[in-house]
Amino acid sequence: MSRPTAIRIAHSCLSDPQRAVEELALGLLHTDTTLVIFFCSNRYDRTVLASEVRRCFQGIQVLGCTTAGEIGGAGLSQQSLVGVGFSTPDFMATSGLIPNLQQFRIAEGHTLASDLLYGLQDRVTHLNAENCFGFLLIDGLSVREEQVTHAIQDALGNIAMIGGSAADDLLFHKTYVYYDGDFHTDSALLLLVHTSLPFKIFKAQHFEPTAERLVVTLADARRRVVYEINGLPAAPEYARLIGVSTDALSPAHFAAAPVVVSIDGNYYVRAIRSANQDQSLTFYCAIEEGLVLRVAQGVDPIESLQQVFAEVRDEIGQPQVVVACDCILRKLELVQRGLTAQAEKILSDNKVIGFNTYGEQFRGVHVNQTFAAVAIGAVDRCGEDD
Repeated sequence: MSRPTAIRIAHSCLSDPQRAVEELALGLLHTDTTLVIFFCSNRYDRTVLASEVRRCFQGIQVLGCTTAGEIGGAGLSQQSLVGVGFSTPDFMATSGLIPNLQQFRIAEGHTLASDLLYGLQDRVTHLNAENCFGFLLIDGLSVREEQVTHAIQDALGNIAMIGGSAADDLLFHKTYVYYDGDFHTDSALLLLVHTSLPFKIFKAQHFEPTAERLVVTLADARRRVVYEINGLPAAPEYARLIGVSTDALSPAHFAAAPVVVSIDGNYYVRAIRSANQDQSLTFYCAIEEGLVLRVAQGVDPIESLQQVFAEVRDEIGQPQVVVACDCILRKLELVQRGLTAQAEKILSDNKVIGFNTYGEQFRGVHVNQTFAAVAIGAVDRCGEDD
């Protein structure tokens, strides 16, 4: 006999924030709901949305952020609201906020993570990497993702963390996280989840390094701006290496031909956000002088997704839900190449809910152009409780 599901997902494409939240609550709420995570379009009135979330989810821990696109039952969407609800006794969670990221200090990340760990340990026997994971949502324009991610993961030890950088539909004006009833900018929130269900933290990317080397020779590391590559103006040199004119550079080129850096023998994407009028390049990730990059070439993104989900199912069975942070540049590439429908089918088959980000966090590293996620399975791995 199947037990009641501990996980519910919902997706509203209604433009009115009050009606959208009501539709979300209808799909997520249960007598035992203890945690709700939502992802919302930047185009909703945040004041109304926050008020409605407080009203509809009274007494429930609710976290969320603004996006560059939403992933859920309606596919790869814009201007929508998606969410996932978790119930006791299969889930217990605790969370906290780090405000004022411009003044962030490493000790703040250590303190928050440690306090949440201690708090959860008071409620759970034998808290460990097999029954607990972290989830981070952070202002995607704060330029503090690297420091925050590293500090928190360091304090969590072997408890794995994934996360995403909040977005604002490629406006690059302000991004927000939602915590304790309100939206906050220049902030990050950390969620620790204990579960009795099997889960897997994983990532997918579909780029491989080429022989083309780029050495960062002049940069403003704090602002993630590169002025020179190989001793030449950055934007023209990058454009030359990928075979286009500087004037033609666009997000589509950045999505199709990112650069990668080697860290401990693994390659991580360092995506370009924009080409600037002064011929510099602004990145989504940390960049510093002396860094050696390589232009990357893509492999089949659909095949990459299929492969990683096959590995997930082999390990934990069919997921009940996959909470995903997927880079906006990955979505732009899918749209450009006409692969949206194929990607949506894979995401739907694996019950993915999430958002398009300005960056992703995987364990202790801030990355780009990556699908970072946690898949949660069922007690019965044969599929009775899907």
